[in-house]
Amino acid sequence: MIRPLVVIYAAIGLDAVGIGLIFPILPRLLEEVTHTHHIAPYVGIMTALYAVMQFLFAPLLGALSDNLGRRPVLLLSLAGAAINYVVMAFAPQLWMLLLGRAIAGLTSANVSVATAYITDISPEEKRVRRFGLFNAMFGIGFIIGPLLGGVLGDYWLRLPFIAAAVLNACNFLLALFVLPESRTPAREKINLAALNPLRPLGWVFSMKGLLPIILVFFILSATGEAYGTCWALWGFDTFHWNGLWIGLSLGTFGVCHTLVQALLPGPATKLLGDRRTVFVGIACACIALVAMAFANQGWIVFAIMPIFALGDIGTPAFQAIATRQVDPARQGQLQGVMTSAVSLASIIGPLAFSTFYFVVQKEWPGAIWLSVVVIYAIAVPLVFLGTRTASPRQPASA
Repeated sequence: MIRPLVVIYAAIGLDAVGIGLIFPILPRLLEEVTHTHHIAPYVGIMTALYAVMQFLFAPLLGALSDNLGRRPVLLLSLAGAAINYVVMAFAPQLWMLLLGRAIAGLTSANVSVATAYITDISPEEKRVRRFGLFNAMFGIGFIIGPLLGGVLGDYWLRLPFIAAAVLNACNFLLALFVLPESRTPAREKINLAALNPLRPLGWVFSMKGLLPIILVFFILSATGEAYGTCWALWGFDTFHWNGLWIGLSLGTFGVCHTLVQALLPGPATKLLGDRRTVFVGIACACIALVAMAFANQGWIVFAIMPIFALGDIGTPAFQAIATRQVDPARQGQLQGVMTSAVSLASIIGPLAFSTFYFVVQKEWPGAIWLSVVVIYAIAVPLVFLGTRTASPRQPASA
């Protein structure tokens, strides 16, 4: 049981490394290939393209893992990730960077398969904790990724991609020789209709209580895209941070995020219940965002990182609520739908936030964080309805 979890967590951690390493260097990389300083829209396009590919392929990979097994799909995606980083390491033109980012989005769709794998081998009472560790691996990835991107990128902008290619190749070999299959594949004939990326979203409407959960995931995921799209731009414009400081700031958040996700989701849901845990997370995120919007010195950002990290405390509880809505045989399909909804939000979010940042960049870059607070405020009633409809687990005292 332990070895498969180690491999799965490593795969997710490397996905996060791949996402995180590009943040500190993306603005400079785009300036190099586009020969312009007005690169905020390009940042949004690059981020949205990644999400488009994840949206198109996550449901398909989830369904394929139900029919063919989790292991072969994971191996294929890990191999593709290694190839992608080699392409991006030597891309001299914008279209090649876009191609590499598209491949990265395709291979990152293995998140749905990895989540289904954890569901296969975890009894229900352990899922919240393991989903917390699952999300903690993203935190570890965001420690390593931005630091790797910032430090290596200051030597050579392409060097972080070479490092990521080596790491993904090692993880592929580890999965090849260590990872067992988690369930007996259905080995059914693949329905060609499943190739339609919108079809899994239609399945949501056939399951009572599932639509509000997916809608909440969509809204909250859209707000989360502001960080990946605007953080490096905001850090440079507000504090004149270089790649190293951008990497350090993201790495510090990764440390706090990892500690929170590894230690607090299980105790928090037992004490507060799933719904209240989600609201506590939203409140913490809003407090941190307001502080960031008005920050005029870099140390303030580092000081509020623990509160900022607490903003994600409700995510594992939300995932656990969703898994209780379907039977075990359809967990892969469920995770594909959830990842698809998140990816759809990740297409809209970067384009919207990069456009808004371009408008406020000269006058007040920090205004981007207040826009996120506004969206949270609009989403709160929907979060309440979604968790209420899903009948989340109550606190232990109840």
